[in-house]
Amino acid sequence: MVKKIEKDYSRFRSIVRGRIRKELKKYISRGELIGKVGKDYVSIPIPQIQLPHFRYGKNDGQGVGQGPGEPGDPLDEGQPGTDPGAGDTPGEHLLEVDVPLAELAKILGEELELPLIKPRGTRQIQADKERYTGIARSGPESLRHFKRTYREALKRSIAMGIYDEKNPVVVPFREDKRYRTWKVREIPQNNAVIIYMMDVSGSMGDEQKEIVRLEAFWIDTWLRSQYRKVDCRYIVHDAVAREVDQHTFYHVKESGGTKISSALQLCREIIERDYPPEEWNIYPFHFSDGDNWGSEDTRRCLELLEQNIFRASNVFCYGQVKSAYGSGQFKKDLDEHFGDDPRIITSEIRDREGIYGSIRDFLGKGR
Repeated sequence: MVKKIEKDYSRFRSIVRGRIRKELKKYISRGELIGKVGKDYVSIPIPQIQLPHFRYGKNDGQGVGQGPGEPGDPLDEGQPGTDPGAGDTPGEHLLEVDVPLAELAKILGEELELPLIKPRGTRQIQADKERYTGIARSGPESLRHFKRTYREALKRSIAMGIYDEKNPVVVPFREDKRYRTWKVREIPQNNAVIIYMMDVSGSMGDEQKEIVRLEAFWIDTWLRSQYRKVDCRYIVHDAVAREVDQHTFYHVKESGGTKISSALQLCREIIERDYPPEEWNIYPFHFSDGDNWGSEDTRRCLELLEQNIFRASNVFCYGQVKSAYGSGQFKKDLDEHFGDDPRIITSEIRDREGIYGSIRDFLGKGR
């Protein structure tokens, strides 16, 4: 019975995985998925999987689209008391399936054909790990080695001639007790930090911010599957930049002008203060509608990227979200100045459907 259940469960998981793979582009562009993110699982609502069947019902020739009438005739509101009331037929149901984030990342990588990320250079930190390596005569009772203790007590009993085969009771003395010992060794551990920057000026509306939120979730999902530990830092800016928490980053409503250099300057300060490039894999992501205060600030942005951020980062990613009020000039300036420079990736996100391709742009290089 247990084997049959496991077989059925495995088949069910295979069907679910196939459905997620088939509808991945739709899931990437919808916001309901993000609101159900837990610590390790994501609840994905999918249609019930069932066999095709006929549905029978009444057809009495009445109702909307039935009977005589001319184009433009108003529809009657119906007579009082004629409401049929609650229905008695089953409706469509949704099944919520818990999918581990690691599995979701694997599906994302397979569908977008994302290469595994190779950490840049020797960007590894040393993490301490305790490993039991020997036996000692003293230590805490929680680390007592029962097999070794029994063996010592048995040897002592036999040597003293007090061991009775008919009543083989062995009571350990203090000197019989043995304890596990350990030593701390350093192991290499790859870590990464994602620094999200978002323009929250007046030209960035709610839809643009939602697109950023959706894309950031999938970027997080993939990078967390590639690194042992991932830190996330969040910066919002209009004419002035400030660091905020995750909730504020996705829900802040501000207005005003735009100085992109303020966000890049704060990004540089965070990296210099908290994330030495020789110890961290660093991924700055900036999202904006492409408007900037002026050519002078754009020149300042190019200097910060060239002299500071590029040198510290694995790759700098700029996502330009299309807005009715944004000029989109900043991406043009970046592309014109840096061309095919591998240190920077730019992507245009016209709408929610564009998130799928933008993720491939950013993560498809394996850097």
